[in-house]
Amino acid sequence: MHTVTNETTSPENDRPVILLVEDEALTIMDLGDVLENGGYDTVQCASAERALSILQARPDICGLVTDVELSGRTNGFDLANSVAEARPHLPIVIVSGRAAPDPDRMPAGARFIARPCSGEDILDQLRSLLPC
Repeated sequence: MHTVTNETTSPENDRPVILLVEDEALTIMDLGDVLENGGYDTVQCASAERALSILQARPDICGLVTDVELSGRTNGFDLANSVAEARPHLPIVIVSGRAAPDPDRMPAGARFIARPCSGEDILDQLRSLLPC
């Protein structure tokens, strides 16, 4: 069962909601399936700009997984820093196969995962950060 929740309404069940930001269609579908099979609902988008508007509309989002390279003007590092300022306790996982984890660009407490990695690797990191 594929359960992507609406961008502006809360889910109808009690599953924690993860915001998944990735601009590669197959990657977001595959990772979304892994997270949903792992017990989470996902809200998915391809740009940092859209992600920020979703976060404002969805206070129930309890974690962020973002790629570094996204469609739009803002990359995943900048998104993660904006999210960390707006919601300092929100767990953040940043994933990239091209960018390195620059400590100056990583928000405090965020985790970086280098690709290639499995969806299960990302799920494990997310679970280690999540209070929900």
